[in-house]
Amino acid sequence: MLQTKGYAAMTAKAALTPFSFERREVGPHDILITITHCGICHSDIHQARDGWGGSLFPMVPGHEIVGTVARIGAEVKTFKIGDRAGVGCFVDSCRNCSACKEGQEQYCEAGMLFTYSARDQAGQITQGGYSNQIVVDAQYALRIPQTLSAAGAAPLLCAGITTYSPLRHWGVGKYHKLAVVGLGGLGHMAVKIARALGTEVTVLSTSEKKRQDAMRLGANHFEITSQPGTLTKLQRHFDFILDTVSAPHDYTTLVNFLKTDGTLILVGAPEQPSPLEPFPLLLQRRRIAGSIIGGIRETQEMLDFCAEHKIESDVEVIPIQQVNEAYERVLKGDVRFRFVIDMASLR
Repeated sequence: MLQTKGYAAMTAKAALTPFSFERREVGPHDILITITHCGICHSDIHQARDGWGGSLFPMVPGHEIVGTVARIGAEVKTFKIGDRAGVGCFVDSCRNCSACKEGQEQYCEAGMLFTYSARDQAGQITQGGYSNQIVVDAQYALRIPQTLSAAGAAPLLCAGITTYSPLRHWGVGKYHKLAVVGLGGLGHMAVKIARALGTEVTVLSTSEKKRQDAMRLGANHFEITSQPGTLTKLQRHFDFILDTVSAPHDYTTLVNFLKTDGTLILVGAPEQPSPLEPFPLLLQRRRIAGSIIGGIRETQEMLDFCAEHKIESDVEVIPIQQVNEAYERVLKGDVRFRFVIDMASLR
């Protein structure tokens, strides 16, 4: 077994503290990654505080992992020692169901194996990237393009693919009008990716202070939904709305912003139900859909797309010792736009 250092939540809502644990030995199909950077996702906070229920402790969070390959198994042909590699939200799946065979492991019928807070086939709790190293089957690792910085690439493995996948699935591109709701870790990536696809992008926010950032990131328009007249102005205006908000809010208002046959795509995951009235859906044949991350093949496609278009996440790099402070700042919206841990600070 490989002795590993990290930071963990020992119980729900407990502060993260230094934690030593064991990784499995490198098997024939595995690679060992020395982690250099790991992003902090809002879902890390949900999980560490058991906001969705079912969290497993002790928990080392982190599923936006970038590092360097330190060892490879005897059967591995896709990586070599010294390569840059990444790990996203899952590290295994059944490999046999129709979803897995189609390269959509995130929809595995048996359930994908999450990078942390899950039990592997041996019954051990998976532990994530707030640590100095990770062992993963090479089939579930990603190649990080050399043109991307490690810190800027880390959030792409969750925030990047979470927004890229639905935009590609629904064919969002030129001649479409897209609204992005929320300009946080997910929202700012949605703006960058959608603009690279040639889409006309409007950021919807409740805060005027987000306007400058929205325009800098590439948005064509910025609207404050709480201002008088905005609700009327935006009626039947958008082909698609990508909702990244993870707090409870009113979906009905957003549905009314859609054209006939428009689609509201949910990628945020509030802990509590949000209200929805049926008639705005019925009367204009509108849709509400959901999407979660992407498969390995699509995630690699996204990384290559971002490298081609020079897209990275806007990050604030912190030492691991500031992780609890970072959690509180995320909850207050006090980050532009993603915290990334420099794992050298752990050593």
